[in-house]
Amino acid sequence: MKQHTILVADDEPRLVRLVKANLEVDNYRVLVAYDGASALKIVEMEQPDLVILDIMLPDMDGYEVCQRIREFSAVPVIMLTARAREKDRIQGFDAGADDYLTKPFSTQELLARVKAVLRRSTSRQEQPVAVYRSQGLVVDFVQRRVFVGEREVFLTPTEYTLLYHLAQNAGKVMLHGELLSRVWGPEYRDELQYLRGYISNLRKKLEDDPSHPRYILSRPGIGYYMIDEE
Repeated sequence: MKQHTILVADDEPRLVRLVKANLEVDNYRVLVAYDGASALKIVEMEQPDLVILDIMLPDMDGYEVCQRIREFSAVPVIMLTARAREKDRIQGFDAGADDYLTKPFSTQELLARVKAVLRRSTSRQEQPVAVYRSQGLVVDFVQRRVFVGEREVFLTPTEYTLLYHLAQNAGKVMLHGELLSRVWGPEYRDELQYLRGYISNLRKKLEDDPSHPRYILSRPGIGYYMIDEE
Protein backbone atom coordinates (compact mmCIF):
# COMPACT_ATOMS: atom_id res chain seq x y z
CA MET A 1 0.00 0.00 0.00
CA LYS A 2 1.25 3.50 -0.87
CA GLN A 3 2.44 5.59 2.07
CA HIS A 4 0.66 8.93 1.78
CA THR A 5 2.59 12.15 2.39
CA ILE A 6 0.88 14.88 4.41
CA LEU A 7 2.05 18.47 4.88
CA VAL A 8 1.14 20.09 8.20
CA ALA A 9 1.37 23.90 8.03
CA ASP A 10 0.88 25.61 11.39
CA ASP A 11 2.92 28.10 13.45
CA GLU A 12 2.16 26.39 16.79
CA PRO A 13 5.08 23.97 17.40
CA ARG A 14 3.21 22.04 20.09
CA LEU A 15 0.21 21.38 17.85
CA VAL A 16 2.49 20.47 14.93
CA ARG A 17 4.34 17.93 17.08
CA LEU A 18 1.07 16.43 18.27
CA VAL A 19 -0.47 16.16 14.80
CA LYS A 20 2.77 14.84 13.30
CA ALA A 21 3.14 12.15 15.97
CA ASN A 22 -0.44 10.91 15.55
CA LEU A 23 -0.22 10.84 11.76
CA GLU A 24 3.08 8.96 11.85
CA VAL A 25 1.55 6.34 14.15
CA ASP A 26 -1.00 5.79 11.38
CA ASN A 27 1.87 5.29 8.89
CA TYR A 28 1.70 8.66 7.12
CA ARG A 29 4.85 10.46 6.02
CA VAL A 30 4.64 13.95 7.50
CA LEU A 31 6.22 17.19 6.27
CA VAL A 32 6.11 20.40 8.32
CA ALA A 33 5.91 24.12 7.55
CA TYR A 34 5.59 26.98 10.02
CA ASP A 35 4.64 29.75 7.57
CA GLY A 36 2.78 30.16 4.31
CA ALA A 37 5.78 30.69 2.06
CA SER A 38 7.40 27.47 3.26
CA ALA A 39 4.12 25.60 2.81
CA LEU A 40 3.82 26.77 -0.80
CA LYS A 41 7.40 25.75 -1.56
CA ILE A 42 6.91 22.29 -0.04
CA VAL A 43 3.68 21.71 -1.99
CA GLU A 44 5.47 22.65 -5.21
CA MET A 45 8.60 20.59 -4.54
CA GLU A 46 7.25 17.55 -2.66
CA GLN A 47 3.73 17.23 -4.14
CA PRO A 48 2.13 15.84 -0.96
CA ASP A 49 -1.11 13.86 -1.02
CA LEU A 50 -2.81 16.15 1.51
CA VAL A 51 -2.23 19.53 3.18
CA ILE A 52 -3.41 20.32 6.71
CA LEU A 53 -3.36 24.12 6.75
CA ASP A 54 -3.89 26.51 9.67
CA ILE A 55 -5.70 29.76 8.87
CA MET A 56 -3.51 31.89 11.16
CA LEU A 57 0.04 31.88 9.78
CA PRO A 58 2.63 34.61 10.41
CA ASP A 59 3.31 35.77 6.84
CA MET A 60 -0.03 35.19 5.08
CA ASP A 61 -3.31 33.69 6.17
CA GLY A 62 -4.38 30.18 5.27
CA TYR A 63 -7.02 31.43 2.83
CA GLU A 64 -4.34 33.12 0.72
CA VAL A 65 -2.06 30.09 0.94
CA CYS A 66 -4.91 27.83 -0.19
CA GLN A 67 -5.78 30.13 -3.09
CA ARG A 68 -2.15 30.18 -4.22
CA ILE A 69 -1.92 26.39 -3.95
CA ARG A 70 -4.96 26.15 -6.20
CA GLU A 71 -3.12 28.11 -8.90
CA PHE A 72 -0.88 25.10 -9.54
CA SER A 73 -2.16 22.08 -7.59
CA ALA A 74 -5.37 20.18 -6.86
CA VAL A 75 -3.93 18.61 -3.69
CA PRO A 76 -6.71 18.22 -1.06
CA VAL A 77 -6.57 20.78 1.76
CA ILE A 78 -8.01 20.54 5.27
CA MET A 79 -8.20 23.96 6.94
CA LEU A 80 -7.57 24.29 10.69
CA THR A 81 -9.11 27.15 12.64
CA ALA A 82 -10.23 28.25 16.08
CA ARG A 83 -13.23 29.93 14.43
CA ALA A 84 -16.47 27.98 14.22
CA ARG A 85 -18.55 30.55 12.32
CA GLU A 86 -20.24 29.37 9.14
CA LYS A 87 -18.97 32.37 7.15
CA ASP A 88 -15.40 31.33 7.96
CA ARG A 89 -16.14 27.82 6.68
CA ILE A 90 -17.61 29.23 3.47
CA GLN A 91 -14.55 31.47 3.03
CA GLY A 92 -12.35 28.40 3.34
CA PHE A 93 -14.38 26.51 0.74
CA ASP A 94 -14.27 29.54 -1.57
CA ALA A 95 -10.47 29.52 -1.26
CA GLY A 96 -10.44 25.89 -2.45
CA ALA A 97 -10.36 23.91 0.80
CA ASP A 98 -11.77 20.38 0.81
CA ASP A 99 -12.61 20.14 4.50
CA TYR A 100 -12.59 22.19 7.68
CA LEU A 101 -11.53 21.20 11.21
CA THR A 102 -12.19 23.42 14.22
CA LYS A 103 -9.74 23.60 17.11
CA PRO A 104 -9.62 21.98 19.56
CA PHE A 105 -10.13 18.61 17.87
CA SER A 106 -9.57 15.04 18.96
CA THR A 107 -7.02 12.70 17.43
CA GLN A 108 -9.87 10.42 16.30
CA GLU A 109 -11.62 13.29 14.51
CA LEU A 110 -8.40 14.39 12.80
CA LEU A 111 -7.60 10.89 11.54
CA ALA A 112 -11.19 10.33 10.39
CA ARG A 113 -11.14 13.57 8.36
CA VAL A 114 -7.74 12.75 6.87
CA LYS A 115 -8.88 9.28 5.80
CA ALA A 116 -12.16 10.62 4.37
CA VAL A 117 -10.45 13.33 2.30
CA LEU A 118 -7.77 10.95 1.00
CA ARG A 119 -10.46 8.40 0.14
CA ARG A 120 -12.35 10.99 -1.91
CA SER A 121 -9.28 12.27 -3.72
CA THR A 122 -7.86 8.85 -4.65
CA SER A 123 -11.06 6.93 -5.40
CA ARG A 124 -11.66 5.83 -8.98
CA GLN A 125 -15.28 5.04 -9.73
CA GLU A 126 -16.66 2.85 -12.46
CA GLN A 127 -17.31 4.98 -15.54
CA PRO A 128 -20.76 4.02 -16.86
CA VAL A 129 -20.76 7.17 -19.01
CA ALA A 130 -17.51 8.27 -20.66
CA VAL A 131 -18.50 11.88 -21.40
CA TYR A 132 -21.34 14.14 -20.26
CA ARG A 133 -22.42 16.97 -22.60
CA SER A 134 -25.08 19.60 -22.07
CA GLN A 135 -25.41 23.22 -23.22
CA GLY A 136 -21.69 23.62 -23.83
CA LEU A 137 -20.63 21.85 -20.63
CA VAL A 138 -18.43 18.79 -21.21
CA VAL A 139 -17.30 16.44 -18.43
CA ASP A 140 -14.78 13.87 -19.63
CA PHE A 141 -14.86 11.12 -16.98
CA VAL A 142 -11.97 9.18 -18.49
CA GLN A 143 -9.52 12.09 -18.45
CA ARG A 144 -11.20 13.80 -15.48
CA ARG A 145 -11.37 17.09 -17.38
CA VAL A 146 -14.16 19.68 -17.50
CA PHE A 147 -14.84 22.26 -20.22
CA VAL A 148 -17.37 25.03 -20.70
CA GLY A 149 -17.21 25.80 -24.39
CA GLU A 150 -13.50 26.15 -25.24
CA ARG A 151 -12.54 27.00 -21.65
CA GLU A 152 -11.12 24.26 -19.43
CA VAL A 153 -12.38 24.46 -15.84
CA PHE A 154 -10.02 23.34 -13.09
CA LEU A 155 -11.73 21.72 -10.10
CA THR A 156 -10.50 20.49 -6.75
CA PRO A 157 -10.82 16.73 -6.14
CA THR A 158 -13.94 17.25 -4.03
CA GLU A 159 -15.53 19.60 -6.55
CA TYR A 160 -14.90 17.07 -9.31
CA THR A 161 -16.34 14.21 -7.26
CA LEU A 162 -19.51 16.21 -6.59
CA LEU A 163 -19.87 17.11 -10.27
CA TYR A 164 -19.18 13.48 -11.20
CA HIS A 165 -22.13 12.18 -9.16
CA LEU A 166 -24.49 14.90 -10.42
CA ALA A 167 -23.52 14.36 -14.07
CA GLN A 168 -23.60 10.55 -13.86
CA ASN A 169 -27.13 10.85 -12.46
CA ALA A 170 -28.32 13.57 -14.86
CA GLY A 171 -32.08 13.91 -14.95
CA LYS A 172 -32.42 12.59 -11.40
CA VAL A 173 -32.80 14.75 -8.30
CA MET A 174 -30.13 13.67 -5.83
CA LEU A 175 -31.13 14.19 -2.21
CA HIS A 176 -28.92 16.31 0.02
CA GLY A 177 -28.08 13.36 2.27
CA GLU A 178 -27.36 11.11 -0.71
CA LEU A 179 -24.86 13.57 -2.19
CA LEU A 180 -23.20 14.18 1.17
CA SER A 181 -22.82 10.45 1.77
CA ARG A 182 -21.43 9.73 -1.68
CA VAL A 183 -18.99 12.65 -1.81
CA TRP A 184 -17.91 13.10 1.81
CA GLY A 185 -18.95 9.80 3.37
CA PRO A 186 -21.92 8.69 5.52
CA GLU A 187 -20.57 10.52 8.56
CA TYR A 188 -21.22 13.82 6.71
CA ARG A 189 -24.82 13.24 5.63
CA ASP A 190 -26.15 16.01 7.91
CA GLU A 191 -23.47 18.60 7.02
CA LEU A 192 -25.63 20.60 4.63
CA GLN A 193 -23.30 23.64 4.73
CA TYR A 194 -20.60 21.55 3.01
CA LEU A 195 -22.92 20.79 0.13
CA ARG A 196 -24.19 24.35 -0.21
CA GLY A 197 -20.65 25.71 -0.19
CA TYR A 198 -19.44 23.34 -2.89
CA ILE A 199 -22.50 23.80 -5.08
CA SER A 200 -21.86 27.55 -4.86
CA ASN A 201 -18.21 27.03 -5.84
CA LEU A 202 -19.13 24.83 -8.80
CA ARG A 203 -21.67 27.33 -10.05
CA LYS A 204 -19.10 30.15 -9.84
CA LYS A 205 -16.69 28.10 -11.95
CA LEU A 206 -19.21 26.73 -14.46
CA GLU A 207 -22.02 29.21 -14.83
CA ASP A 208 -22.09 32.52 -16.70
CA ASP A 209 -24.55 33.76 -14.08
CA PRO A 210 -24.30 31.68 -10.87
CA SER A 211 -27.46 33.31 -9.49
CA HIS A 212 -29.40 31.89 -12.44
CA PRO A 213 -27.78 28.48 -13.01
CA ARG A 214 -28.41 26.35 -16.07
CA TYR A 215 -26.14 23.39 -15.31
CA ILE A 216 -26.64 22.58 -11.62
CA LEU A 217 -30.27 23.09 -10.61
CA SER A 218 -31.92 22.76 -7.21
CA ARG A 219 -35.13 21.52 -5.68
CA PRO A 220 -35.31 23.63 -2.49
CA GLY A 221 -35.32 21.50 0.62
CA ILE A 222 -34.81 18.33 -1.41
CA GLY A 223 -31.60 18.20 -3.45
CA TYR A 224 -29.78 19.09 -6.67
CA TYR A 225 -29.80 17.79 -10.22
CA MET A 226 -28.37 18.28 -13.71
CA ILE A 227 -30.43 17.97 -16.85
CA ASP A 228 -30.06 15.00 -19.20
CA GLU A 229 -27.34 15.11 -21.84
CA GLU A 230 -27.94 16.66 -25.23
